[in-house]
Amino acid sequence: MAPVGEERLDEAVRRLEENYKSCRLCPRGCGVDRTAGERGSCGAGPSPLIASAAPHFGEEPELVGRGGSGTIFFGGCNLSCLFCQNADISQRAAGRTAGPEELARLMLSLEAAGCENVNLVTPTHFAPTLGRATRLARRAGLGLPVVWNCGGYEDLEAVRLLDGLVEIFMPDFKYGPAAPAGELSGAPDYFDRCCDALAEMHRQVGVLATDPRGVARRGVLIRHLVLPDGLADSPGVLRFIAGLSTESYVNIMDQYRPSHRAQERLGLERRTSAAEMREVRSAPGAWASIGVFDRLHGRGAGKTMLPPLSRRNPSRTAGTGGRPRRRRGYCPKKARRRRRGAKAQ
Repeated sequence: MAPVGEERLDEAVRRLEENYKSCRLCPRGCGVDRTAGERGSCGAGPSPLIASAAPHFGEEPELVGRGGSGTIFFGGCNLSCLFCQNADISQRAAGRTAGPEELARLMLSLEAAGCENVNLVTPTHFAPTLGRATRLARRAGLGLPVVWNCGGYEDLEAVRLLDGLVEIFMPDFKYGPAAPAGELSGAPDYFDRCCDALAEMHRQVGVLATDPRGVARRGVLIRHLVLPDGLADSPGVLRFIAGLSTESYVNIMDQYRPSHRAQERLGLERRTSAAEMREVRSAPGAWASIGVFDRLHGRGAGKTMLPPLSRRNPSRTAGTGGRPRRRRGYCPKKARRRRRGAKAQ
């Protein structure tokens, strides 16, 4: 894609900043004047709330690389998920305030620490200030890709204004069309809004592209958390992704645990079972229609990164539940002994 002009980027940031006076940064469209002290559904004013900032090694391998992902966690959120696992900062708008200059310095310090990217976690409600900070950091020499690590409940026009400011979009895709998104996250229009935003993200940066080390430099990386009792409508999520691109990178996550107010909703009071994960991975209306999810690719507890069609080898995985076949004559005990012997040497 052609580089976006500097003047157009400055104009995009200016247009984003106008939203603080009548906020339309997310689909809720509260319309409040955050510069005058009014608060909308996210509970935040115009200054970003930094909850933490540090290299993070628990993200996807494509983000972590050797130096870790330079995460900046922000307080507040435009969703009200019953099962929120970061409720202490997102549901209470916790953190210390910071302006664009301080944020730009923080981005540069993460680069100096050896991070592979600048990972903005829950950034939607602070998009104007983050856009301004990114422009300042770029002018000061920031060379890392910026990751927009969001909840997927995005305003389409706001996402359009991020064109050229963000290299990697990493949205959650929480719910399919049959999921009770209104009950679970207070967002009954979640699926439609997420679909529109994801299509625009894909238009801007395309599928995930990595450098020779396998570290992401540009593109879309999608996360989906499988909920108990099929509450997320995972097949519906995967069908949409299939229609968007069969080269999509998707992290199917099984680390759901009851948190926050999960006990208030029947089905959320327990963890997702192994059988439910197998059902999602083998659903003919989802995985089979996509045709890209045959081989386990990722590392890290509770995460299964699934590669695009062009990288799969079905002959190695057919009938194995997605695991590569062992070669004939393979003995696990002998293999372990050989590894122990190699370490001893």
